[in-house]
Amino acid sequence: MADPVHIARGVGRLTQYTFTEGKGSYLFTKEGKKFLDFTSGIGVTNLGHCHPAVTKRAQEQCGKITHLQVNIGYHEPYLQLIEKLIPKMPHKSLDTFFFWNSGSEAVEAAVKLARHATGRQNIVVMQGSYHGRTMGTMAMTRSKTIYGEGYGPLMPGVFATPFPYDTQCKLPEGTNLTDFCIDQFEMLLQQQTAPRDTAAVIIEPVLGEGGYVAPPADFLPRMQKICNSHGILLILDEVQSGFGRTGKYFATSYFDVIPDIMVMAKGIANGFPLSGIVSRKELMDKQAPGSMGGTYAGNAVACAAGIACAEVMDDEKILENVQARSNEMFSMLKRLQQEAATSKYIKDVRGLGLMIGLEFKASAKIAGQVQAKCMEKGLLILTTSIFDTLRFIPPLTISQTEMAEGCAIIKQSIEEVCKAL
Repeated sequence: MADPVHIARGVGRLTQYTFTEGKGSYLFTKEGKKFLDFTSGIGVTNLGHCHPAVTKRAQEQCGKITHLQVNIGYHEPYLQLIEKLIPKMPHKSLDTFFFWNSGSEAVEAAVKLARHATGRQNIVVMQGSYHGRTMGTMAMTRSKTIYGEGYGPLMPGVFATPFPYDTQCKLPEGTNLTDFCIDQFEMLLQQQTAPRDTAAVIIEPVLGEGGYVAPPADFLPRMQKICNSHGILLILDEVQSGFGRTGKYFATSYFDVIPDIMVMAKGIANGFPLSGIVSRKELMDKQAPGSMGGTYAGNAVACAAGIACAEVMDDEKILENVQARSNEMFSMLKRLQQEAATSKYIKDVRGLGLMIGLEFKASAKIAGQVQAKCMEKGLLILTTSIFDTLRFIPPLTISQTEMAEGCAIIKQSIEEVCKAL
């Protein structure tokens, strides 16, 4: 086995363990460690590791067609996956698909479509957003500078406007966050990128890497109203929040909004490399044949895995399980927020479904310590954002017993760290 010294240093790691097996909610290492996984590959293995139905479908497809280049011809899994996904879309207008490999590529496909359909160049992103690490998406990611630091010049034509997140906006208490952010967006269109030059605004319906923050209910509808008035397209990036993560198939469904383009990835195929965009046929048909594609785009094995995922979501009543387990985890965290020993360190508990964030107060600086404690006790969790925040992303298939195990470790770890401060 190759020495890890030969792996690119630019890939950061939570642990130095070598993982050899994943089964359901657990990961196992070469060193003999067993971890309950509350990271799900950063929101990818939504149905747990190696779900039997997904594995079986992928294995079967490997014996039929593993690869057919998308620009050469159709393959059955591609068409069948579309058939499975159309009824799950947040609006019936979203009926035309393009499948690619990764979230970053899908975001770039959305930008390409928006620029082509509108004839405009500029893109507006949210402060705190994360859209990827490719050359295009580095320019669009505003959650941390590390993703683009030292790699300029980045893609031009990208402008940022505030997302309604109180820690990030740092406004006086009582300020209406939506009003402030809408005012800032309108000012951006007057001062920095004219509407006639602006192709699209891209928004995560739940801010992911930036802190696991859901916006106020009126934010997205008001943003769309402004966009519609200027012919600006609204792109919703559901890479992390989609496929049941928030308790609905897509987080968009929580808000009274219809995206012009929606971006999908991560949970779509439970670990097989697959992503996509979906839009109205009238928009998608503006692109000439051959203008979209990619060697591995919409790979047959990955699409077959995606079909199995869609079936499991229904057959195993995954959304119902998400709501039940979400209630259990939120209850535990809210209790910690009220308890005397820990409440003085906890600023906020937030999220939707099993996309849950816990932000500590600025003076605490303890998220990393809690993460380390949890790892010592056999639980993998992640920090996120530039603020002192933990994010919890357990499998959507997690059982009540497994959730209780994870919650007990988190509670004990937070209490131990807070006690030592």
